[in-house]
Amino acid sequence: MKDEVVELGEPDVRELMELEALCFAYHWTREQFLLGLEGEVFKVIGVRRDDILVGYMAFSLIADEMEVLNLAVHPEYRRQGVGEALLSRSFEMCVANGTTKSFLDVKVSNDPALALYRKFGYKKIGVRKKYYPDTREDALLLRYDFKQYEG
Repeated sequence: MKDEVVELGEPDVRELMELEALCFAYHWTREQFLLGLEGEVFKVIGVRRDDILVGYMAFSLIADEMEVLNLAVHPEYRRQGVGEALLSRSFEMCVANGTTKSFLDVKVSNDPALALYRKFGYKKIGVRKKYYPDTREDALLLRYDFKQYEG
């Protein structure tokens, strides 16, 4: 079964917040989601299974750059292709938008996320020391260049 990835908006904010609370110790507020969505500061895409939001990705598209802001998958649905479906759809959107590069930060200890991002071709370009407010953990800064995208 291929996951359908759909754009999310203001009506989905409550579910987004619930999913965030399951996935992250430090998460966005309702106001942060609404400001970003209403001002079109970022896009949010999600995967639903049996009418449950099982994963979402928030990302910004500014000029020719995409930044992954958040990618979360419900703990019970991890390692089932949800993250891959979200990244694949965001890449399609980026190519259609003329985006040339993508950036993201990830905790150095987040091995499953690192494996996913590496599978998609992201490369480490730096380290942000004590970046995460919840754990004071370092973040790896990763980059992807869309010239290598094969769809």
